[in-house]
Amino acid sequence: MKKLALTMACGPYDRMEALAQGIVQPEGIDLRYLAIQSPPEIFARMIKSQSFDVAEMSMAHYMIMRTRAREHFPFVAIPVFPSRVFRHGFLFINKNAGIKGPSDFEGKRVGVQEYRQTAGVWLRGILQHEYGVNLDTIKWVEGGVNEPRAPDDEMDLRPVRPVSIEMIPPDRTLNDMLEAGEIDAYFGARRPGALDRGKNVARLFPDYRAREKEYFQRTGFHPIMHTIVIREDLYREHPWIPESLYKACEESKKWAVQQMRFSGAQRLMLPWMHEEIAEMDALMGKNPWPYGVNANRKILEAFMTYLVEQHFIEKAPPADEMFTPIIGWSE
Repeated sequence: MKKLALTMACGPYDRMEALAQGIVQPEGIDLRYLAIQSPPEIFARMIKSQSFDVAEMSMAHYMIMRTRAREHFPFVAIPVFPSRVFRHGFLFINKNAGIKGPSDFEGKRVGVQEYRQTAGVWLRGILQHEYGVNLDTIKWVEGGVNEPRAPDDEMDLRPVRPVSIEMIPPDRTLNDMLEAGEIDAYFGARRPGALDRGKNVARLFPDYRAREKEYFQRTGFHPIMHTIVIREDLYREHPWIPESLYKACEESKKWAVQQMRFSGAQRLMLPWMHEEIAEMDALMGKNPWPYGVNANRKILEAFMTYLVEQHFIEKAPPADEMFTPIIGWSE
């Protein structure tokens, strides 16, 4: 029987490399893997024109739209999470803004690349739940970080309740405004260039790595940034696709771990890579990058709680309703 030809767009990640190279092949699928560096490009092309059959997707955008307007968002996710990033190190301040700790964000002007960005949802959730910050007191300023960014009405999802969000001019950047003191802080998915090249920008937490480890030890959360979606019409026509892709993604991840652990020669240009791997093992155990709803239920429920608290959705649906069922494979 001829295999079903599908196109998948996702980042050039090590955990997806075996899929991209054809080393792992999903059952019944002739997969064309498009490795695209920019996640926002993948999201926009999938949402605006359904350019792919399968694609990486912002966790926040997916959950908001799947909850708000399911009939107008023709994609369904499989519980594969190709991007995770600890975020304590992505809180940046102007040194002259009088910000000494998280509570000092209250009443300040804080830049965000996109208010609905998954990284921003996580950071606001961490500030509220870990440090007691009242998010409603913050004046949000939205725009491009190191490059100007024009508003995009189709992608820029807004809260369902009033939130103070100011758009910067399309020729300005948050990086320049932070360095100049026109905003007090910035946080999001990208480092501002002024952190390395300016004089007035610093991290709120210089010891962010220690804080992230402690956060993981206490909560078990390695923040999920993205999931994988497929066109829902394709899923309805071929309901076996999600399990086939899920199994292949698990096998691809397993292959990547084997390559990473090979000690005969280092795969990456990281001098102490194997020491980093040993540290990861000690902190995270045998499965540091789990897929599946059950293995991620607590973190998924926390994230949906943040979406409710930050006024993106009115009520959090059960986590199982957000993903296709994976019988016998989901941990």
